[in-house]
Amino acid sequence: MATGGSVAEAGAKKAETVLVTGASGFIGSWVVRLLLARGYSVHAAVLNPDDKAETDHLLALAGGGEEGRLRFFRCDLLDGAAMLAAARGCSGVLHLASPCTVDAVLDPQKELMVPAVEGTLNVLRAAKAAGGVRRVVVTSSISAIVPSPGWPAGEVRDERCWTDVDYCQKNGVWYPASKTLAEKAAWKFAEENELDVVVVNPGTVLGLMIPPTVNASMAMFLHLLEGCTEEYADFFMGAVHVEDVALAHILLYENPSASGRHLCVESIAHWSDFASKVAELYPNYKVPKFPEDTQPGLVRVEAASKKLIGLGMHFRPVEKIIGDAVESLRSRGCIS
Repeated sequence: MATGGSVAEAGAKKAETVLVTGASGFIGSWVVRLLLARGYSVHAAVLNPDDKAETDHLLALAGGGEEGRLRFFRCDLLDGAAMLAAARGCSGVLHLASPCTVDAVLDPQKELMVPAVEGTLNVLRAAKAAGGVRRVVVTSSISAIVPSPGWPAGEVRDERCWTDVDYCQKNGVWYPASKTLAEKAAWKFAEENELDVVVVNPGTVLGLMIPPTVNASMAMFLHLLEGCTEEYADFFMGAVHVEDVALAHILLYENPSASGRHLCVESIAHWSDFASKVAELYPNYKVPKFPEDTQPGLVRVEAASKKLIGLGMHFRPVEKIIGDAVESLRSRGCIS
């Protein structure tokens, strides 16, 4: 059973190799850590295998005689040959690499759409061509669920709900559009090519950072601590601990009965709920007070990730999510 417990819930050693794209990132680093702890070998696909900023923190995870189970590959999502080389010899692919930003973009096609959609298709093509891959877990997002203004009022958003791409394009909200189109492309490819694909849709991912740089979701949290009044109405649906997201990927890979999309949040909540909890736990920071309904039409739900909970997930509470995020930012000197 997957839990919100220790990192090293290894169980039996796995004589399998898994490709992780975006392995050096916030979630990817945790996925690598947990895979190595469970005995897997890992093909870590990173932008530049020669860049120590991308590899040193992963090598540190493989310190205890596990170096031989960690190999690096170049992760150019638009280079099909590079992705095929990374996928060869793997029984599973966990595809996390995709551009992520909540800031304005100058060229949405080049910066977000093409890498997300074509990159995902190249990874799936590589998984199919490699021959030995039995399942691909694709990292989508709650940004492929919201914004969805046409969803019936008063009805809980779940895996049936899809982001309205036309709304995103009309309003210049490009990240949700990229995640939605990439996920839909993955499902179409899986159906047409008989490839076993499952999807995880995480909320705003926070917690302990392994990489040396601050990622987009932790930057959102840092801005909140510094007094930012942005409500992220098109982006927020609830928070989730980064270790739980990593565990969800592995759980979906290991569990043959898992299928379809999997919402991955501690609870469905408004940004105002989250901010109020941060202010309550850490009153010394400049967290602003928000109006109650920062996410119009979003129904609040505890234990919302029913499919993952049904597979054995126990989500870390919001207090743990916030506490680990604060401590991680403190340890990096981002806040005092």
